[in-house]
Amino acid sequence: MKNISVIGSGTMGNGIAHVFAQHGHPVSLIDISQDALDRALTTIAKNMDRQVGKGIITEEEKNQSLARISTFTDIAEGVKSADLVVEAATENMNIKLDLFRKIDEFSPSSAILATNTSSISITKIAAVTKRPNQVIGMHFMNPVPVMKLVEVIRGYSTSDEVTAEIMTLSQNLGKEPVEVNDYPGFVANRILMPMINEAIYTLFEGVAGVSEIDTVMKLGMAHPMGPLQLADFIGLDVCLSILKVLHDGFGNPKYAPCPLLVNMVEAGFKGVKTGEGFYQYTKGSKDIVVAPRFTK
Repeated sequence: MKNISVIGSGTMGNGIAHVFAQHGHPVSLIDISQDALDRALTTIAKNMDRQVGKGIITEEEKNQSLARISTFTDIAEGVKSADLVVEAATENMNIKLDLFRKIDEFSPSSAILATNTSSISITKIAAVTKRPNQVIGMHFMNPVPVMKLVEVIRGYSTSDEVTAEIMTLSQNLGKEPVEVNDYPGFVANRILMPMINEAIYTLFEGVAGVSEIDTVMKLGMAHPMGPLQLADFIGLDVCLSILKVLHDGFGNPKYAPCPLLVNMVEAGFKGVKTGEGFYQYTKGSKDIVVAPRFTK
């Protein structure tokens, strides 16, 4: 697979485009907004500058990688030559199903169609296409250029050949792919999200404060980041969406989102992306403080 199309230029999409371009692939980065695409290119360039500063790549390699990325606001034009399409749009079922109908229509019949979804059923997404055997999950971790893991998720109809090809491709990107089957939350979020949800319940029930909960998990369990800070980093709206998928998919009350999480998302406090979640974030600063509503 040579030509890669990436749909969605947000945090995950621009990270995925960055990694493919850095490893020699021509990349078509697709979004409905040219402004969003321009911001994505700026982000990729800044992230590559950091790699140059750390000696990971050279200035020439950075320039060559950036030159491999083309941008498109027309999905048909962006996927017409793709060997692999990676969808990295917002974590919304209806949006993804609509995108996959279009990708299936406009991309070559030989193309593999992948989704970066963190929880939505690969089987359900594949069912709206005429090539369910060529649909697969490629769940990259954030930040994509740094994190090694790729969850490779087989849908009910995904072929052995497609799975093997995506496993090999992921390895060629310097990643460590792990093959998993298509059940709600896959592996990463089936384990991670209940932990985050329990941390929010622990705060909600007054057992301990934000910094105390995160400190226990960092110092006691050797986690690099506490669960509440991690939730802010992922996006509280994304956490809520994944928990709803788990709750609906398994019908088990243990996956029910904490009411505090629901209220925070409804009020617009979604973590780093909005400047406040369990912590407050100042643009351009690495210093964070517990949000006022959680201080005694």
